[in-house]
Amino acid sequence: MFSIDYKSRLPFYEQLVENVKSMVLSGVLSGDDPLPSVRQLSSDLGINPNTVQKAYAALEQQGIVYTIPGKGNFIRPDTEALRAEQAQALLRQLSDLALKLKALGITLRQAQDGLAAAFKEDEG
Repeated sequence: MFSIDYKSRLPFYEQLVENVKSMVLSGVLSGDDPLPSVRQLSSDLGINPNTVQKAYAALEQQGIVYTIPGKGNFIRPDTEALRAEQAQALLRQLSDLALKLKALGITLRQAQDGLAAAFKEDEG
């Protein structure tokens, strides 16, 4: 479920934040799902509990998790806003990419075929 790349230049807590965001966006984690305890996750990953706590605090500050004292950390039930924000950012990137493709002389049909092929690869 959670993973850390010990060779990455990205700090462990940022990797954990990205792990949780990715799981929320993909639907693996949804509203009110509990996160592992700080102690459990730090033990599982072999990292300092303060690192896990820092990641959870960052996630709470970003509005992705909430904390119930004595109970733990949970995914916020309104994570649809995060998904919508991510979708809008990706659509903006797609628009920028479309302009670059157009500048290179790629036709709309060629771009649609490429996009359709990418979706098929994902389904298969």
